[in-house]
Formats: sequence, C-alpha cells, structure tokens
Amino acid sequence: MKKVGVEETTLDRCVAVAQRERVLVTRNGRPIALVVGLKGLDEEQIALGIDGEFWTLIEKRRKQKTTDRATLERTLDLQDKRGKRNSRAKST
Repeated sequence: MKKVGVEETTLDRCVAVAQRERVLVTRNGRPIALVVGLKGLDEEQIALGIDGEFWTLIEKRRKQKTTDRATLERTLDLQDKRGKRNSRAKST
C-alpha cells in the first residue's frame, strides 16, 4: 500500500497508482482516504464487494458442511435414476 499526503498528489495520480496498489491518502500524517482501483470490475461486483449483508451471507455459507464432488455426483446420479423410474411408473 502506498501512502501519500493529500498536498503532494492529485486525484488523477492516486487513481492511476490505485490500479496497481491501494493508496492511503493522509493529511498532516493522518489517514483521510483510501483509493482502491476498480479496473476490470463491473458495477455488480463493486456493489457486492461493499455490501455487508452479502459478506455475512458468504461467512455463514463458508461455515456450512460441504460435500466433495464424487459424493455430489453419486447423489445426483441416484436422483436422476429415481426420477426416470418415477416417470416410467406414471406413464404406464
């Protein structure tokens, strides 16, 4: 992270540098702004990135039990086979 005094820079310079690293802008040695580059992100990504409710949801999800791919595929395969059996039974 680059640290720069507000009196030593311009907004254009901060934005240019922020595309590579965050820029902490200070006044009298105290932080007053953080400039973060957003190049390559769309509006939805930016909105989600700053949405506390979204990150709470992500945090809860990460604490949930997970299933490995092989188990998931077996489960889906069984459900698919059951669905085919049920559809044959209904058509007769």
